[in-house]
Amino acid sequence: MKFTTTLFLALIFSASAQAEGDPEAGAKIFPRLCGGCHQVGESARSGFGPQLNGVIGRAAGTSANYVYSDAMKNSGITWDRATLKAYLEDPKGVVPGTRMIFWGLSDEEKLNNLLAYLQKFSAEP
Repeated sequence: MKFTTTLFLALIFSASAQAEGDPEAGAKIFPRLCGGCHQVGESARSGFGPQLNGVIGRAAGTSANYVYSDAMKNSGITWDRATLKAYLEDPKGVVPGTRMIFWGLSDEEKLNNLLAYLQKFSAEP
């Protein structure tokens, strides 16, 4: 009985960890999907898009040194995993009028990995 309970708990925590994403895998995805416009990390700066340090937990359209669209500034969004995930799946559907040029990402695993990577650069756990 104890072995079955232990196995069950291990499976639950494993599934939970997978749902959270793999930051190392996200680190490989970020340069290909996001790195052309965004930077993250110690020396990150805004460029074609805003830098993404602390994006999780930040109000949309408020990163310093970047000129946002009115749509983004007035969206009323505070980025958390759920809103960021929805935005990455369909940017123009979540913030109509956004200037972000991105077709969207529908691969659940890649989304979770990318969000886990961005979480490393966020003040929120």
